[in-house]
Amino acid sequence: MTSHQSTQTMKPATAAKKLGVYLEATPAEFREGAVSRAELNALQADPPPWLRDLRRDGPHPRPVVAAKLGVSVSGLARGGITEPLTTEQIEALKQERPEWLERERATQAEVRKEAARLRKRDAERAERAERAEQGG
Repeated sequence: MTSHQSTQTMKPATAAKKLGVYLEATPAEFREGAVSRAELNALQADPPPWLRDLRRDGPHPRPVVAAKLGVSVSGLARGGITEPLTTEQIEALKQERPEWLERERATQAEVRKEAARLRKRDAERAERAERAEQGG
C-alpha cells in the first residue's frame, strides 16, 4: 500500500490569524484561496512587502491591538474598541492615556502577577512532591 500525503491547507482567516494580520486588509488573492502550510511557512520566513506593511502599519486585528496596548482583548471591548486599529491610532491612544486604558493596563498587570505567583506555587509544590518521592 502506498502512502498518499495530501497538502495541508487552511482557510485564509486561519492563515491571517497565524500571521497576526487583519484578514480584510490582505490582498484579494490571499483572501480568496486556501493557504498551504508551505505557503504559510514561506510568508513567515520571507514576508512579501504587503505583509511587512500590514504588520508595521496595520490595520491590526484585536489581539495585536490588545498586545500593543498592554491590555486583554476583553479590556479593549470594555474600552469601546471593537474595530481594528492602525499603528498610528494605537500610538495616539498610548499618548492620550485614556482612563479606561490605564485601568485595563493595571488589571492586566495584576493578572500577570497572579499567574506568576501561581506558577511559582505550583513549581514549589512539584519540587516538594519530588523530594518526598525520593524519600528525602
